[in-house]
Amino acid sequence: MRPLHVFFIFGAVASSGVLLAMSAPTEDWQTATSIYDFSATDIDGNEVSLDRYRGDVVIITNVFAQMHAKYAERGLRILAFPSNQFGNQEPGNESQIKQFAQSYNAQFDMFSKINVNGANAHPLWKWLKEQPNGRGFLGNSIKWNFTKFLINREGQVVKRYGPLDDPSVCTSICHYYT
Repeated sequence: MRPLHVFFIFGAVASSGVLLAMSAPTEDWQTATSIYDFSATDIDGNEVSLDRYRGDVVIITNVFAQMHAKYAERGLRILAFPSNQFGNQEPGNESQIKQFAQSYNAQFDMFSKINVNGANAHPLWKWLKEQPNGRGFLGNSIKWNFTKFLINREGQVVKRYGPLDDPSVCTSICHYYT
């Protein structure tokens, strides 16, 4: 059985592991063909390619603690991305966010704060929202912290879940996990 990797990109952070900043190999996100065309810079300045998650099932969102606990025994890996665009819920710097997350004994990687909407949105977020299965119900902008993107083993968006959808999305995950 292959390990399940779940990525969480989020607005407000409750816990984390390693902090990373997102970047793309090119600023032209429109030429990307999968999430593997993007990279991230960790808190120590090391470039991390999302290609390292090739072949894994991925969820990109901000609701992570419950899912991590539920799927950790299956090899779940979570990458979390805070944003301060929702009610100024994440005003701290990366060090403060990391410290807060560690106080919850978080066991997953975390990316530095990014914008998920607007002209300064990270290229990965722009790409996710423009994919056929990544478009929103009332426009493509992220409405709140709990939007989730399910990514298949080929790095493609399978489904976008809204803030009110069940954060576990268990049936969808299990379908792609087997």
